[in-house]
Amino acid sequence: MATIKKICVYCGSGPGSDPAFVVAARALGKIMGKNGIGLVFGGGAVGLMGEIANSVLDHGGEAVGIIPRFLVNREHAMRRGEVVVTHDMHERKQLMFEHADAFVALPGGVGTLEEVVEQMTWAQLGRHKKPILLANIKGFWNPLCKLLDHMETLQFIRPGLQVSYLVADKAEDILPKLQAAAAATSEAEKEMKTADVEQM
Repeated sequence: MATIKKICVYCGSGPGSDPAFVVAARALGKIMGKNGIGLVFGGGAVGLMGEIANSVLDHGGEAVGIIPRFLVNREHAMRRGEVVVTHDMHERKQLMFEHADAFVALPGGVGTLEEVVEQMTWAQLGRHKKPILLANIKGFWNPLCKLLDHMETLQFIRPGLQVSYLVADKAEDILPKLQAAAAATSEAEKEMKTADVEQM
């Protein structure tokens, strides 16, 4: 049975226009910190990234920010917790995968979308079974869910290759859903070898 020790959270480097997004990031960070669940994130101190990282740290948790060198100034790299500076985006994403037991996508932009869809693709191709969850705050991810359903209806996502992901509408539901999914997966099943990551 796999356990959740660290969660990789993908999210925006901005706060978004709805205050509910910041509230959700802070709430998830508080839940993680109080439950001893470490955070793996993009390393920025601004936007939702900064909100969740500071919340985790403020509530006794640990945060590992992984940021490529060219974004250190642009996204104001965190000065709290552990910060790992990588050479490029590829190394960043590989390390984020290796550090995490599960993945959560809070609201964000194109980068957030790209990161969570990449994990969906790897899982679809059988490279790992770590839980993936869309934090659907105020219905943010509804369009993506509809698009995935549309792809399946038109058989671009074929039978046997369904995209496996969880959805939670509230921050309070995220950790229980991830823990339940992890409990059904063995430690060996969730892992992707480093060589596999490099080949993706």
